[in-house]
Amino acid sequence: QATTEPPKKKPDPVTSETVVIWGLRLWQVIGIFAIFVLAVIITLCCIFKCRIPRTKKEIEARYAQRQAAKTYADKLETVPPLNELTEIPGGIS
Repeated sequence: QATTEPPKKKPDPVTSETVVIWGLRLWQVIGIFAIFVLAVIITLCCIFKCRIPRTKKEIEARYAQRQAAKTYADKLETVPPLNELTEIPGGIS
């Protein structure tokens, strides 16, 4: 059967200028999504302080720094308060 109807029109190809949602073009939606993902990653890195040391030397230096800070904190706890260490001249006993 031959029909006289015109052939169905193919849908327009999807390009970066295609309106996707809420009047935003495809490249705008991708950009907003990328910025959101980047913001989440930066926020998580700031909260959890996930830093990746680059070299073995840097890893060892950070370990030594942590150990020194821990040793210093332990020794600081054993020091008596300043008013017990010194006598203030003319002070009330």
